[in-house]
Amino acid sequence: MTTTQRRGFNDTVTRFWSFAAPAYDQRCLQRWVYRPAQDEVIAQLRQRGSTDDDSCSSRARIADIACGTGILADRIQRELLPDEVYGIDMSEGMLAQARKRSDRVRWMSAPAEELPFEDGFLDAVVTTSAFHFFDQPAALAEFHRVLAPGGIVAVTTISPRQPIPVLQALSAAVWSPAHNPSESELLALFAGAGFTVADQHRVRRPIWTPISDLITVGVKPA
Repeated sequence: MTTTQRRGFNDTVTRFWSFAAPAYDQRCLQRWVYRPAQDEVIAQLRQRGSTDDDSCSSRARIADIACGTGILADRIQRELLPDEVYGIDMSEGMLAQARKRSDRVRWMSAPAEELPFEDGFLDAVVTTSAFHFFDQPAALAEFHRVLAPGGIVAVTTISPRQPIPVLQALSAAVWSPAHNPSESELLALFAGAGFTVADQHRVRRPIWTPISDLITVGVKPA
């Protein structure tokens, strides 16, 4: 796939989410679609960066990529109390909503593949429910670049247990727009970017929920 195709697709997605930002915060949508994955990320950050005080995190600098209206980034700041939290998104509509949510998170506009951080600047990078929109090898390589040695990356992404025709059509070409990687593809992607995979499991959801997604956690070797 060409860079032009990817850029055009990203522009379309960004325009859509700028328009849809006000509806994104609907309580039922957040509770059943997005919160389970966010809960998993919070648990991973607490488990892998906790101090003696369970309310705190020793992960000093954390970035949420494709942060949307900032719900997860705000939770990270309030619940884990790291030194700095960054919310990164390409949609100005989403960021406008996020800025209303918190003035303690640093909100920034950037794509996942070109993050505005120096090498080794961050201690943790997370992203939920957006990885299928990224140039996945490029994004993971960028996550690896901006993480300090020993830093972690936690990614949740749609991963149906059974084939879904619409998703299969969108994912016909690997890393085409809206590609939903399998478990084995994710493991290969993380390894290819230089991460050691520390965990991969299904996001815990009520059994009746039709959504099926994975969380994959990688560590940048020290």
